[in-house]
Amino acid sequence: MEQAFFSKGTFLFYWIGTILFLFNLWDHSGKSLHILGGPLTKTSLPHRQKWALWLTLIGFLCHTATWVIRVVSSGEIPFVHLREAISFFAWAVVLIFLLIEVRYHVYVLGSFILPLVLLALISSTFFPHETLEINAGWSDLWLGVHTTLSILGVSGFAIAFISGIMYLLQERFLKSKQLTDLYYKLPSLDLLDQWNRYAILTGFPVLTLGILSGALWAQYHLGLGLIFNHPKQAIAIGTWFFYLLALQGRVTRGWRGRKAAHMAIIGFVGVLFVFVALAYR
Repeated sequence: MEQAFFSKGTFLFYWIGTILFLFNLWDHSGKSLHILGGPLTKTSLPHRQKWALWLTLIGFLCHTATWVIRVVSSGEIPFVHLREAISFFAWAVVLIFLLIEVRYHVYVLGSFILPLVLLALISSTFFPHETLEINAGWSDLWLGVHTTLSILGVSGFAIAFISGIMYLLQERFLKSKQLTDLYYKLPSLDLLDQWNRYAILTGFPVLTLGILSGALWAQYHLGLGLIFNHPKQAIAIGTWFFYLLALQGRVTRGWRGRKAAHMAIIGFVGVLFVFVALAYR
């Protein structure tokens, strides 16, 4: 009962926070946030944005309580069902968002992050509860490591995806010389490109460890490793190679800016296809 209570609270607070953040896109306070050497400096913050942040934080705490109760009451490895994996993905994305807020105070970021989180939680309700068909206890440590690392890696790619969208928007404003309110709220192109780079540099090795730990679990419990001729695994490995290409392009070829933003967006769309493949195999 407590889990259901906190689960409903999570959705409610995220939903209200999303609405307030979206309203923030159309208010006229954007010019009070200025770019000084990269990070945004807070000089004036409307009450609506403050409420959006506080409601998001409360929703995150409810979300965390839901997971704690779930683990303690069941004694099972979390994320054994696809809807749980998506819920944990949403939790991880909000955590990263809050950490970015503490560091940079880029309040408009919530206008892009919270809709993605809310959409993820809503979409998870359409998936069957037994999607992944895994029955495992805490003894299957590698399975827990695999799922946790994989979802955290994907969460990093979600941040790169959002950074890419914001980068393309800001670049369009600059090229068209249409300095709207949203232009003044968005971070600088350099900062957005920096987020994109950090997100992929962090998410890729974490996802790699997740894939390797999953292969170890499959080898030990099922006698199988990576099966490249399996459609789902082929899609997942293909997505991994795509991000490897994007990372290599950044490190060795100097890909940045618009090209890096496009790569981040296309790569995350590939991640979404992986989730669809898992749901409708």
